[in-house]
Amino acid sequence: MSKEVRVRFAPSPTGPLHIGGVRTALYNYLFARKMGGKFLLRIEDTDQIRFVPGAEEYIKESLEWLNISPDESPWNPGDSAPYRQSERKQDYMKYALDLLEAGHAYYAFDTSDELEAMRERLTAARVVQPQYNSITRTQMKNSLTLPEDEVKARLASGEPYVIRVKIPRKEEVRLNDMIRGWVMVHSSTLDDKVLMKSDGMPTYHLANIVDDHLMGITHVIRGEEWLPSAPLHVLLYKFFGWEDTMPEFAHLPLLLKPDGNGKLSKRDGDKLGFPVFPLNWENKETGETAAGFREQGYLPAAFLNFLAFLGWNPGDDREIFSLEELIDAFSIERIGKSGTKFDIAKAKWFNEQYIRTMSNAELADFLIADAKAEGVEVSKEKAEAIVQLTKERVTFPSDFWSQNKFILQKLEDFDQAIASKKWNQDAVKVLTAYAIALDNFDGTFDASSAKSLLEATAETQGIKLGKVMQAVRLSVTGSGVGPDLMEVFAILGTEDVANRIRFALATLEIID
Repeated sequence: MSKEVRVRFAPSPTGPLHIGGVRTALYNYLFARKMGGKFLLRIEDTDQIRFVPGAEEYIKESLEWLNISPDESPWNPGDSAPYRQSERKQDYMKYALDLLEAGHAYYAFDTSDELEAMRERLTAARVVQPQYNSITRTQMKNSLTLPEDEVKARLASGEPYVIRVKIPRKEEVRLNDMIRGWVMVHSSTLDDKVLMKSDGMPTYHLANIVDDHLMGITHVIRGEEWLPSAPLHVLLYKFFGWEDTMPEFAHLPLLLKPDGNGKLSKRDGDKLGFPVFPLNWENKETGETAAGFREQGYLPAAFLNFLAFLGWNPGDDREIFSLEELIDAFSIERIGKSGTKFDIAKAKWFNEQYIRTMSNAELADFLIADAKAEGVEVSKEKAEAIVQLTKERVTFPSDFWSQNKFILQKLEDFDQAIASKKWNQDAVKVLTAYAIALDNFDGTFDASSAKSLLEATAETQGIKLGKVMQAVRLSVTGSGVGPDLMEVFAILGTEDVANRIRFALATLEIID
């Protein structure tokens, strides 16, 4: 019987969740569901200095908005609790001491000044990447160079220390990545990373290995930025004797700026006018704010569909997938190795497609809510008629209000550029007669009858309708462009259309 697939998303609560992190969560979720496994969320809060209040709740709300909530988390614990690394603090030292006892780690007592002096010394010797490694550790202040009794004395006195991993000097480290294939690194290129910090908290390298082992994680799907750390993690599994249960690794390609030059950042989003976070973010301590996809009007299903294609493809021409269809089609083998350009135009396209598949009743609720926020009441029936009229023209649900508020509010002004060109005696004649015809209309007033009545009125006046059509639109909508005008007339009704025309006739002047 095969082992249950268990994956984890392990963000740090140091600020808002970047879109790249959301994609990592999505791929973990899709893989877990595809394989009939479990998706875990672990909060990696060992860096207490960078901890930001509210960030953990932001992560939770983001995943809930996208409907990819984890099976196990700090808010929905399972057998692997606790799910915050800060709550597992007492466990990590035990494992660090196990490595010390086995000769795979050591105490280091170097001060920050001594470490800086070491780096300056190596830089002066033209070492490209100064490191605390298998060579330099022999010249530093640690339990490998100090007498055993002195080490014990320093520890007993409470002198600050860190615990570093002891990287072998000459060893080839191999990793078979599910996306990139075999990755081979020589240990001489690795440094002796800190495993336990002087504050008693573990670093990411120790904590994530221990936690993944204790939580039974079978696959680690994470960003490409962690690929350089993967050889160290492979070594740690070996040092602990956990090679048989080491998870498979998959390192996801970077999300790139729209021009492809470099990793996508908040600065890029600010500069180019699009969000890089799922939800609005406000840091209450610094006052920093950032826009979110949710608040800008992206539908969660459309946003997920867009995210899935940032690095993965189904192998055919399909682009629109429900979450269930994504689960069915997903495979890590179809994730590319190269970075993916972020295309906000494509995100908008996905949103448009999803809006068009929604029912008028669902879309009407957006319009009703936006209208109410502006102090305007609109019936469900009228709202449904309006969204049906414009659902092929909008990108965001808020567009239903912004593009159609002229239907729901009293007309107060007109596009003067259109008026100066199109408002003339012919327009006034046709519109004056049409208002009277509307007053006397008896029957079903729909788009067809509105058009027939207008055509008949223009013909009676001896004026070609095409010559005055833009003026007719201007008189009723205030603009020279917009949705199907006769459909607008049908929604407004004969009385409202006639009143708007008379207001235009009384307001607009013919400019010779």
